[in-house]
Amino acid sequence: MWQEILHKYLGKAYQLHVHTDKRVKNPRATVLFLHGMGDSGAAWNKLIEELPDDMRAISVDLLGFGASPRPDWLKYDVDVQARSIIATLGHRVTSPCIVVGHSMGSLVAIHLAKRYPKFVKSLVLCSPPLYSDEERKQILPSQEKLLKSFYQYAVDNPNHIIKAVPVALKLRIIGEAFNITRKNVATYMGVLETCILNQTAIKDILTLKKPIEMIYGMFDPLVVKKNLHYVAHRNPLVALERVRASHDLSAPYIPKIIKTISDAAAV
Repeated sequence: MWQEILHKYLGKAYQLHVHTDKRVKNPRATVLFLHGMGDSGAAWNKLIEELPDDMRAISVDLLGFGASPRPDWLKYDVDVQARSIIATLGHRVTSPCIVVGHSMGSLVAIHLAKRYPKFVKSLVLCSPPLYSDEERKQILPSQEKLLKSFYQYAVDNPNHIIKAVPVALKLRIIGEAFNITRKNVATYMGVLETCILNQTAIKDILTLKKPIEMIYGMFDPLVVKKNLHYVAHRNPLVALERVRASHDLSAPYIPKIIKTISDAAAV
C-alpha cells in the first residue's frame, strides 16, 4: 500500500532493474540501451558483447518488463519511463550518454532527450515506429492508418493478440523475448496505447538539437518509411540508414549499430 502512495499519489519515480552495467576505466563513451515492447535489457546482450572494450554499456528493463516494477495502475507513457530512467541512472552516470533505442525504446529515447537534454549526447534509433497524429483523406488506407487501426484493435481485443503471437514470431516482427500472456497482457496493451498510438515523437524529434541516427529494416512492416524520410528532411541533425532486416534486432543490425555508436563517440 505504501508503494502505491509513494509512486501514485506522491509522484516518486520508480527504480528500474539495471540488467547490465559494463563499467570500464576511463570510458570513451557511455551507452544506454533501451529495449522495445515485450523485450527486456537482455535484448542487447549480444550487441554489448561485441561493443568496443573502452565503452561503458548500460541496459535496463523498462517499466512493465523484465525484472522492473509492473504496477497495474500505472500509465506506461514515455514520460513515466524517462523519469524512471533518470531516477535510476542519474547518480550513476556523470557524462552525457549515447542513447540507443529499439522500437518502443526509440520513442522513450526521443522523450528522454527532449525532457533531459543534458543526460543525452546523441541518439541511435532502431526500427523507430514514428506515426503522425494528422489524419489525411485518402481513397485507399495508408500503411500508417492500417497499422494504427490494427493497434487499436489489439487494445480493444487483447485475447485475440495473444493467439497471434506465434505467427508474429515466425515472421520476425517480434523477438523471442516477446512473451505475452493473460497475466501481463494489460501491461502490453497499456504500453501500446500510451507509447505507440498516442505519441508525439515526430513533433518532438524535429525540435531536438542532438545528433540522431535512425536505422530501419528494409523489410520492416511496422515502420512507416515516409515518416522517417520526412523527419530526416526537416531536421538536419537526423541521418537515415537501412539494413537488410525486419523489425527485430537480428544479426544485420548489430555491426551497423556498433559502427554508429563508435562514430558518435568520436564526435
